[in-house]
Amino acid sequence: MGEDAAGTGWKRNSLTPRTTTFPCPGCEHDVDLGERGINGLFRNFTLETIVERYRQAARAATAIMCDLCKPPPQESTKSCMDCSASYCNECFKIYHPWGTVKAQHEYVGPTTNFRPKILMCPEHETERINMYCELCRRPVCHLCKLGGNHSNHRVTTMSSAYKTLKEKLSKDIDYLIGKESQVKSQISELNLLMKETECNGERAKEEAITHFEKLFETLEERKSSVLKAIDASKKLRLDKFQTQMEEYQGLLENNGLVGYAQEVLKETDQSCFVQTAKQLHLRIQKATESLKSFRPAAQTSFEDYVVNTSKQTELLGELSFFSSGIDVPEINEEQSKIYNNALINWHHPEKDKADSYVLEYRKINRDEEMLSWNEIEVCGTSKVISDLESNCNYAFRVRAYKGSVCSPCSRELILHTPPAPVFSFLFDEKCGYNNEHLLLNLKRDRVESRAGFNLLLAAERIQVGYYTSLDYIIGDVGITKGKHFWAFRVEPYSYLVKVGVASSDKLQEWLRSPRDAVSPRYEQDSGHDSGSEDTCFDSSQPFTLVTIGMKKFFIPKSPTSSNEPENRVLPMPTSIGVFLDYDKGKVGFYDMDHMKCLYERQVDCSHTMYPAFALMGSGGIQLEEPISAKYLEYQETM
Repeated sequence: MGEDAAGTGWKRNSLTPRTTTFPCPGCEHDVDLGERGINGLFRNFTLETIVERYRQAARAATAIMCDLCKPPPQESTKSCMDCSASYCNECFKIYHPWGTVKAQHEYVGPTTNFRPKILMCPEHETERINMYCELCRRPVCHLCKLGGNHSNHRVTTMSSAYKTLKEKLSKDIDYLIGKESQVKSQISELNLLMKETECNGERAKEEAITHFEKLFETLEERKSSVLKAIDASKKLRLDKFQTQMEEYQGLLENNGLVGYAQEVLKETDQSCFVQTAKQLHLRIQKATESLKSFRPAAQTSFEDYVVNTSKQTELLGELSFFSSGIDVPEINEEQSKIYNNALINWHHPEKDKADSYVLEYRKINRDEEMLSWNEIEVCGTSKVISDLESNCNYAFRVRAYKGSVCSPCSRELILHTPPAPVFSFLFDEKCGYNNEHLLLNLKRDRVESRAGFNLLLAAERIQVGYYTSLDYIIGDVGITKGKHFWAFRVEPYSYLVKVGVASSDKLQEWLRSPRDAVSPRYEQDSGHDSGSEDTCFDSSQPFTLVTIGMKKFFIPKSPTSSNEPENRVLPMPTSIGVFLDYDKGKVGFYDMDHMKCLYERQVDCSHTMYPAFALMGSGGIQLEEPISAKYLEYQETM
């Protein structure tokens, strides 16, 4: 099923066209270079010449040696643009003899930059550029105009384009040169504004520090008052406990009240005994009653002294500048999502009043430790953020800017990244694909099951206790190591869909089996909803498939979990993710909306593993599209 891709832990199962993108340093969007990649771009010979001119000035003291001299080479005196070589005087005469064709070659001073004399078309490499497309604003050849991408575009001659563009450029340069004094004046004004901004910024920082110090003083005062109240209550309670403890210690033999009573009993004079024993007896009765109904003198709990700072914490979290007239943006939780990258979308009630936005994000550690915020300036109301760590929580917030004034930050949105890097694949239209039952779109990222006429034609073969077989389709890339994650959506109308992973040898067994009718007792899937599920829980099987259908997600039976139907049947998530840890032999199924694991089990990964899907009856599966700049442009268009 294909060859190993070095070091990636996956195998390609069939040829899949891949496009090349290049990040534009100007607009920061990904530019699609097409199948030709960077070879489809023009060389900028004008820029090369300018660079070479400055290089020659920088290395004026460094000589360019003759390319044809025998060692030791002599210093070159000229370079031939046709031969792309540098020569000393003697070698130039030898290789460019007078009266020959080479004598007519173009030569310049010593250089290492040999550019072609004729600009050739990158689409038609044997054709020279001789026209200019006014719509695309790029040079083209006559084949581009006759039958290429520019056949319906308006073009002009190269000489006309040269003349027009040179006149415009010269005119604009002359205008700038004529405004030199104005530019210098504006530069001086900008310098003054920078100094003023520096002073105002420092003053604003000092005022902010003063306000925060006042808050700190208020907090310290409240802290001192609260701690004093707690200490006073603690002292009062401890004093009560101490008094009560002393009273009870007096009840011990030879101590306190009991010891005194024992001594009184030794009195032999009746009148003296009666005089003392009367009051003593009352004290003994009181101690006896308190002993029978023991009750602590004070409470140990300090529940009434718990400081509730939730409201104040929320207010401090919204602490910002005075109202600047700019509304707070709101992050759209429904349109924001996270997959291979994060797509954050927000809404601003007064969109036209904001010049730009600053999107902030940071990772939240497992111990709730907050790291510093990362900031990205954005001109629109959405942004794709890449290079996020797997299996981590990230907080996102945004604020609007109008000139130098900013709005308060929006409420934070917390998103959890997938547990592993996103695995890229498409449906394989060759290996086991049944085009009579399954319909695959051109992009190969969506498959539908057609339960219709073909099923009716096979109806006479369906007997009692039998059902038609599942139609399998797999990913075109296999996995041989590492951790991988992919996601998809199951259409709500789907009757029965199975999703998961399967090894290459198990797939070959399935795809060779009869496809008309099979017994419901035959373990063609994971065994979790066949007749074997009650007796077989093989933890080392080379495949795992879970059942989805009728808007439900069915958790397979297992010895360690509840097998009650109400505990095994969950609402079908909008998007479902699969996490495969090949090295540990473990597969998990996730609710993408909350990045929550619904079911996990061991799987035998001794062979190449493939994303596996099966459909029966009406159904549809759509692979999640990776989030990129192009995805963002598509969303904005929609």
